[in-house]
Amino acid sequence: MGRGQAGARHGGTDLAWAALGGDPALTERIAYGGPPGLLPARLPVMSLARSTVAVCALAAAELAARRNGGPVPAVRVDDGAVATAFLSERHLRVDGRACSSFAPLSRFWRTADGWVRTHANYAHHRARLLRALDLPETAGEAEAGAALSGRRAEEIEETVCAAGGLAVAARTPEEWRAHPQGAAVAAHPLLTLASLGDAPARRLPPPAGPPALPAAGLRVLDLTRVIAGPVATRTLALLGAEVLRIDPPQLPESQDAHSDTGFGKRSTALDLRSPAGRASFEELLSRADVVVTGYRPGALDRFGLSPEALAARRPGLVVARISAWGDDGPWGGRRGFDSVVQVATGIAAVEADAGSVPGDAEESGGGAMRSGTPGALPAQALDHGTGYLLAAAVLRALTEQSRTGGSYLATLALARTARWLMHDLADDGEPHPGPGAPGPQPEAPGADSYDPVHHLRETDSPLGRLRHALPPVSFDGAPATWATPPGRCGTDAPLWR
Repeated sequence: MGRGQAGARHGGTDLAWAALGGDPALTERIAYGGPPGLLPARLPVMSLARSTVAVCALAAAELAARRNGGPVPAVRVDDGAVATAFLSERHLRVDGRACSSFAPLSRFWRTADGWVRTHANYAHHRARLLRALDLPETAGEAEAGAALSGRRAEEIEETVCAAGGLAVAARTPEEWRAHPQGAAVAAHPLLTLASLGDAPARRLPPPAGPPALPAAGLRVLDLTRVIAGPVATRTLALLGAEVLRIDPPQLPESQDAHSDTGFGKRSTALDLRSPAGRASFEELLSRADVVVTGYRPGALDRFGLSPEALAARRPGLVVARISAWGDDGPWGGRRGFDSVVQVATGIAAVEADAGSVPGDAEESGGGAMRSGTPGALPAQALDHGTGYLLAAAVLRALTEQSRTGGSYLATLALARTARWLMHDLADDGEPHPGPGAPGPQPEAPGADSYDPVHHLRETDSPLGRLRHALPPVSFDGAPATWATPPGRCGTDAPLWR
């Protein structure tokens, strides 16, 4: 690819790399390629995907150079590989079986004044949603629809949230900017990477063989769920880290979700409410280099797992934290997933079906779409993009630690990534229609030259024969795929190798 085309695609990468505190000259090490027109949308989704993968690969290359000596390896970003990876959960097959995605009660619903989106993929979230609607546990879509149709969207939002469930009123971008949580999100950058305290400069383990993978010899505790956090730790596993995922036994993760994001990892179940579980965790922490968390801000504090408490017990630790809405504002402690963040922030309104009409705030009570159907991005792009940014932040922190020491905290939120997509990213030369234009046509540019099969592989695993997306993170010396396939959730011993 010529320099002109590469330069045209640099904008999002430069913004993300600057947010990570990287040397701006290093972005010249990146080359871009692949078919155009993938992940078509009104918003610049492909730019987000390309940029987040690019900075993750560059951060890995930078750490590899720091560890092995020599210049930063050349980085390659292929749009086909990126687009396929951003749809990894849809491409996954287990012995030919397509894996589950959204449950029947995870969808848009018409309300008295607009639209609301619920999320009920987990059994406990489904139960809380039905209780909030005064419905029996056996209720289905028809009963839920009838209960929701006569109520106002924001009233549903608050009632379900108070019951510990997930329901979000569809808002326009203007309504989100005026919302207190929208204002709180707007007050922060895309991500923060800050010091958590003093510690000696990190001595990276000596290479097992030339060249060493960037994260080889490092130990990562993975306390994340669903897509964003697991994508980050899946990437760190690709780059050589020993990753141990920890789930509470009373809230097991979906095996299908883990089959997508569990590559390269081991998985254990620990009850942090029990003395034995806490003791096992403390033993693991005493030898960990990185802890990644994906629970609501404050949810882990009662177990002594706030970033400050972790760094106090393990100086030199890198803590990476991801949430839906951010650490502050009225929604700072709320649950959230990519699909409902899209709805709250106005993405669903921008991506709505042609003919949808944004609701008048005064008439609808700040809600949603009066007609038509709210839309969605062509991928869970907030999740995947934030996951690659999270991995990049960990890698950059490790590089900085090797120079200056210290403990580090990386903080990201899906809502911050949504704001970046809607307000800061240009299309980087990508031919998407733009906000307010008719939706993308079925035959997007580049569709004839793109076949995801080129970026898929079949692998035998304890779960059966897996068809899965290959990693999009590529630089000179990067592995082609993960060292091990995923296993069954929660079945590994809570021990480092």
